[in-house]
Amino acid sequence: MAAIKVTSKRQVTFPLAVCAELGLKAGDTLTLDPQVLEGERVWVLRRAQSRNTGWFGRFRSYARGKNHTMSAIRRSIARAREHGLT
Repeated sequence: MAAIKVTSKRQVTFPLAVCAELGLKAGDTLTLDPQVLEGERVWVLRRAQSRNTGWFGRFRSYARGKNHTMSAIRRSIARAREHGLT
């Protein structure tokens, strides 16, 4: 069993062997899920699900050259409402 010490800033350092076994790299995000196992509360450590960011930038070509001021955005929303699109 590996021991992990918590610093005064609530930071922890995982032993190298644990990182290797879990496949952890710098910048990875983990989640802690509380569970009850045989009447004892335990915490399950899991790698956080990565967000699907593949759509980021998909509409960049459509937005390029457009006015993005708040007044322009409000006008666009008003036009959409006039056409029943919202």
